[in-house]
Amino acid sequence: MDVGMSYVIFIVAAFLLGFVIITKRDSIPDKLRRPLAIAALLMVVLAFILIVYSMVSLGS
Repeated sequence: MDVGMSYVIFIVAAFLLGFVIITKRDSIPDKLRRPLAIAALLMVVLAFILIVYSMVSLGS
C-alpha cells in the first residue's frame, strides 16, 4: 500500500470518528467524553494538515 492511500484511509477514519463522537455524545460516558473529543480533534487537525500538504506537494 502506498503512502497516498494511507493518507486517504487516515483522513476518512479521522472524520468518521469526529462525526460519530458528535452524533453520539449523549451516549458516551462522562469519563470518556473529553479524552475522546481531544483525540478526535487532534486527528481531524492532522487530517487537514495532510490534505493541505498533499495539495501543496501536488504541483511539484
